[in-house]
Amino acid sequence: MLCETVRLVSPSQERSSHNPFRLTGDFLNMRLEGFLDQKKTLVLKKWFEQVAQTYPADTSKFLNSQKDPFANPVGGTFKRGLEALFDELLQGWNAEAVRTCLDPMIRIRAIQDFTPARAVSFIFSLKHILRNALKKELKGDRLVDELFLFETRIDETAMLAFNIYMECREKIYELKATEIHNRTFRAFERAGLVSAISEEGPGR
Repeated sequence: MLCETVRLVSPSQERSSHNPFRLTGDFLNMRLEGFLDQKKTLVLKKWFEQVAQTYPADTSKFLNSQKDPFANPVGGTFKRGLEALFDELLQGWNAEAVRTCLDPMIRIRAIQDFTPARAVSFIFSLKHILRNALKKELKGDRLVDELFLFETRIDETAMLAFNIYMECREKIYELKATEIHNRTFRAFERAGLVSAISEEGPGR
């Protein structure tokens, strides 16, 4: 798959045309990726904790404490998904690849009792985690600009996650509507209120 790297320039650098450093995706990978790769284990740990905190206390405790992915399939799905998504964000921003990372996690959120905003809030929490993890490194202006560009990838990811969530919810509503229709049809049939089923059957 050909990955298309996002190339953005901060306003300050747009004004400084003589600056030899254009903050393209390639330059971002040279500096920020190195720091984030070193802190990857810590970042992923904190990110998963943020996901767990969106659940009730008992569920959150279980997600954090149960390490067996077979006993804790939701936790296992998020740990794998967050790592794959983090790696993809470091490499650039390719919609198809990011969607592949997001899809299993957002499907889980879609069938649980989350509002749309709450369902995708864990993606935005990565910004706060990164700023805490890079406190020392952010003293240089150049790295601040790089982080700003990286955060635009997080924003794009959150918007894509919202779209996936709404697609899943629409599918759930369709399935529920079809099931209600079929149950109602069968009840009418048993009561003798309908005389025959069409060749295609109910709900078609």
